[in-house]
Amino acid sequence: MIKASILIANYNSANYIDQCLNSINSQSNKNFEVIFFDDNSSDNSLEKIKKFKNIKIIENKKRTPYGSLNQINAYKSAFKKSSGEILMFLDSDDYFEKNKVEKVISYFQNNSDRNILFDLPIIAKDKKYLKKKGGSKLLKTYWPYIYPQSCISIKRKIADKMFKLIEYQKYTDVWMDFRICLFSKYILKEYSSFNENLTYYRQTDTNISSGFKKYSSNWWRRRKEAHSYLFSFAQDNNFKVSKNLDFMVTNFINNFIKNG
Repeated sequence: MIKASILIANYNSANYIDQCLNSINSQSNKNFEVIFFDDNSSDNSLEKIKKFKNIKIIENKKRTPYGSLNQINAYKSAFKKSSGEILMFLDSDDYFEKNKVEKVISYFQNNSDRNILFDLPIIAKDKKYLKKKGGSKLLKTYWPYIYPQSCISIKRKIADKMFKLIEYQKYTDVWMDFRICLFSKYILKEYSSFNENLTYYRQTDTNISSGFKKYSSNWWRRRKEAHSYLFSFAQDNNFKVSKNLDFMVTNFINNFIKNG
């Protein structure tokens, strides 16, 4: 039986920890461990998590001003303390369907050549739930649909390589889910997905993504940084991508914003 490691990254999400951990405790497959990384929270997150049993807790005392880099450090640190053959990422304000672990492990058992798996999110916002379908884009581009962090599971044997390749420090608005998705597409050359919604992805007016409302100025600035990240990633890993219509539109709009 394949063992999974559920790696949880937390910063000031005490209000959601009970739901997150209860979703794990209710899993139909119990062959997993839980590593909980708290990134120097100022709320009562640690008090909450210590009520749960059989959880390895990492208490980080120093964090950077950049949430994206803190997130990578959280998952990398949790990975180093884990022992499972499959790693399942989970932001502490998200939570799993009760059969997610069972389905992920079953997938890897039945597809031994696969290294990474994505499931579709259920958007949880204002007590409403929307099952997300495979992504569609206004602009055709060279990056794939980006699955939320909590929808990503990978094999342990590739995790160390992945962290080494994606850990750029200067792209502070490029988050780990985007980086992993590019790693999967261009380095692993596989993009396997369940056509099932197994992860509740919470959206609130206070989380990081709320600051990047689609087609806002911040959204376009982050998109430009995402293009720059991809070009650096391509150069460092010896593959080519050509500047496309998406890139040109993004640059044009950013110049307009800058000069407006």
